[in-house]
Amino acid sequence: MASGQEHDKSTKKWAAPFALLIGLLLDAQSGLISGAAFLTGGLFLSPDLDTYSVALKRWGVLRALWWQYQKIIPHRSILSHGPFLGTTLRVCYLLTLLLLILFLFKPFGLTGFLDAMHFISEPLKQHPKNCLAILLGLEASAWLHLIKDGDPMPQEWHKRRYK
Repeated sequence: MASGQEHDKSTKKWAAPFALLIGLLLDAQSGLISGAAFLTGGLFLSPDLDTYSVALKRWGVLRALWWQYQKIIPHRSILSHGPFLGTTLRVCYLLTLLLLILFLFKPFGLTGFLDAMHFISEPLKQHPKNCLAILLGLEASAWLHLIKDGDPMPQEWHKRRYK
């Protein structure tokens, strides 16, 4: 299992090649967006946010946002370190917090909730390629993390599945 510093080093090392690959597959703008998402995913949205990690410390005073996540998600479980599932849960967790914050600023009623949902869904409609580039960057950084930890499918998952 790699240390936080090793994860950071490999994230920084692989961000540019990943951005170039996406740039060649889609376009230059998507490459830059996915490269930025790769760095963000590796440095701020790491699968290790369920522990007191280097990535969590980067959030500064905002690390308190991850307190509930840490209480719910067991470390190195399929929910935190699972391919696709871990990234999806972390993004959904942040979006849920964003929805709650937006709802509080436009308080009470269905209108506030619908406005918050619109705030999140509108970029998906207007810029689907950029959203795809972001998701690719976030997920690729999670896969790099899993590979550096030694196995994208930890042995604990295999044991649970075959019991």
